[in-house]
Amino acid sequence: MAKRIYLSLLFLIICSINTFGQKKTLQAKSITENITIDGKINEQIWESASIASDFIMFEPDNGKPINNDKKTEVKVLYDNDAIYISAMLYDNEPGKIQKEITNRDVFGVSDHFSVYINGFNDGQQDFRFFVSAAGVQMDCLATEDYEDFTWDAIWDSEVVITELGWVVEMKIPYAALRFSKADKQNWGLNFMREIKRDVQKYTWNRIDTKIGAVIPQAGILQGIEKIQTPTRLFLIPYSSAYYQQSDIGSGITLKAGLDIKYGINDSFTLDAILVPDFGQTKFDNAILYLEPFEQQLEENRPFFTEGTDLFSKGGLFYSRRIGGGSTTELLLANEEETINYPSTVDLLNAIKISGRTEKGLGIGFLNAVTEKTKATIKNNETGEIRKEVIEPLTNYNMFVLDQRFNQNSSVSFVNANTTRNDDFRDANSSALLFDLNTKQNTYNLYGDFKYSAINAIEDYDGFKTEIGFAKTSGKYRYGFSGKYVSENYDINDLGINFYSNYHNAYANGSYRIVNPTKLFNTFRINQYINFEMDNTSGKLQTGAFGTEIKARTLSNDALEFVVEFSPFKTYDFYEPREYGKYVFLPQKVFTAVNFTSNDNNPFTIVLQPSVTISNEKDRNVYGLYISPKYRFNDRFSLAYVLEYFNKTNDRGWVDTDKTGIFFAERIRETAQHDFTGKYALNNKMTINLTARYYWSYSKNHEFFTLQDSGYLTPNSTYAQNKDRNFNSWNFDLSYSWWFAPGSEISILYRNYGLERASIVEKDLSKNLKNIFNSDLTNVLSVSIRYFIDYNSVKNKF
Repeated sequence: MAKRIYLSLLFLIICSINTFGQKKTLQAKSITENITIDGKINEQIWESASIASDFIMFEPDNGKPINNDKKTEVKVLYDNDAIYISAMLYDNEPGKIQKEITNRDVFGVSDHFSVYINGFNDGQQDFRFFVSAAGVQMDCLATEDYEDFTWDAIWDSEVVITELGWVVEMKIPYAALRFSKADKQNWGLNFMREIKRDVQKYTWNRIDTKIGAVIPQAGILQGIEKIQTPTRLFLIPYSSAYYQQSDIGSGITLKAGLDIKYGINDSFTLDAILVPDFGQTKFDNAILYLEPFEQQLEENRPFFTEGTDLFSKGGLFYSRRIGGGSTTELLLANEEETINYPSTVDLLNAIKISGRTEKGLGIGFLNAVTEKTKATIKNNETGEIRKEVIEPLTNYNMFVLDQRFNQNSSVSFVNANTTRNDDFRDANSSALLFDLNTKQNTYNLYGDFKYSAINAIEDYDGFKTEIGFAKTSGKYRYGFSGKYVSENYDINDLGINFYSNYHNAYANGSYRIVNPTKLFNTFRINQYINFEMDNTSGKLQTGAFGTEIKARTLSNDALEFVVEFSPFKTYDFYEPREYGKYVFLPQKVFTAVNFTSNDNNPFTIVLQPSVTISNEKDRNVYGLYISPKYRFNDRFSLAYVLEYFNKTNDRGWVDTDKTGIFFAERIRETAQHDFTGKYALNNKMTINLTARYYWSYSKNHEFFTLQDSGYLTPNSTYAQNKDRNFNSWNFDLSYSWWFAPGSEISILYRNYGLERASIVEKDLSKNLKNIFNSDLTNVLSVSIRYFIDYNSVKNKF
């Protein structure tokens, strides 16, 4: 008898394991009648559709079935235009459903329902569509490494809160997806439900968190057959008006242009912008920048952020190069001065083509052309005015081939090319990448080889190569890698790279819990070792080992602790600003703690103190990040962020002349204040406030001369004033109304200015007075964008 019981239990366990390991399937039902997207699901056809149910917890208690009082039922219909999704999300306490109204692509404190679609079922990339219980849409392109929420599709959704829970109805046009030409479609599919108040996520097809890859663990959508998809041609004309006022005068600017999206076929799309307008994009954060490299800026222009995942492969593409600053240094006579030097270069037009074939070959092509730009120079003796080209007519080109195979592996080729007219510098760089995973996503082998070639006054080339291996599943994981970068590796004409001429070795090991314990919902500890050595001198430029601990408590507060030790003598090969020179860096230890409170509460706070202690007397760095936020209700919230750094006895480069390279010992202090506010009139209309005040100074108190040994000796004769005081102010108040799918009216008031000085002022009130007495610029702009579907226009005529 006991033997039979044991055999029965063993059979049940095996069946359970097989059930969890199998991919669920759902049949989509073909329709001919119209479906109204209103969240009511009252069309008769819904009753005969197959049901996706029996959701399984993704986190925190991975593998636990959903409670019956939170059961979730999803159905899928389709026609020649789109797929239609209905979801009934039961909730025994519907009054507790979280439903904060946010901007598009902002999750907020809300319950969510989402659909993950992989049209090629290749385990590589999802098209993800989310809707909150407040009816706000979010969407992204997702790979295992990254979710790109800058990608926006045009789709419909409606939400209704009921006595039983909440209901979602969605229409996702085929134009928002990519899939093969096969008569019978076989898509990867998963649904996810987030219950915010419990901080729980559930998926239809179980995602095992012991496995590193999520996308290959999707279920299957079957039944879509012989669809005749419509022409994918979308026109987005826009018109903008700007009124700008500053101390130098005022004026009105009118702009108009057109964005075009054309579906070459069901897999490939062409995007083009004609006469671009980026006047309402988010402002750049101006800072006091004393580093040896350029400041890396965030990309905020939609054309260069939406759907550019292919172009980011290999790290050869930094889109701010296109339409950024000039690459030319002017040669002026002693009696000449520059009276107008454009800070940016105008973008004339840009196109991109991207998609993936049925056999998994991804192809990306991007081309952009920027305008010939001149600076104005004045001869102070003769009064003569001349113009000189600082950036010629320039063509930027990206080309990517990315072959996916075995559901979770890929090999890629990337080429970046910059061609400038006349005798200006040209550049070309290429990369060959591989990312190989075992079938069960247990181990990963990755690497690359990159080559750069520069055609300038003196031609040169260089290369970079890397290989790594990692265990990517289970509670215990590890990885190690090696890298070599040659002396003349340079991708900075279309990419961005700060470091070259070094080799690197890195290793890490981690442990994580996959189900909650008596103390934590989640817990992870990672330890790593990182060494970098200069190729020419053999000197160490990085030598560190550290520990990272991340956890979420049972009350859903997030905790993080980081400590990194650098106990070796290292050298900085970039701060001296002269090739072949380097400066000694002392041993140090860095520590940071992060606390993030449960964002279900009306009042939340993020607190992160940090400190870096070196073994040079009083040479330390103290940092503090604090961000309180209060959510008054589902429509209105206010937040404040303070970022503060104090570098005591910091040492850095200040000048170079024929007699040597000069460093200063200095105090550097930085405080940035960010204020944000949101008021949502409804889920398509919001008012947003963003204000930023930044103040930083550098006060030198002792000077040094850099020796060939890398050490500094005191210099009592250097007497130039290299102190810096910097104030920056930005204020944006905007109103946005998505009055139709893909169509928006936006009104923006912008006020900004900055003030630079060589006299340090430590009084905050005086700094504020200085910035507001400076040349502040005021801009009021109105922009209208209207989405036109060619098929709708065709049908009307």
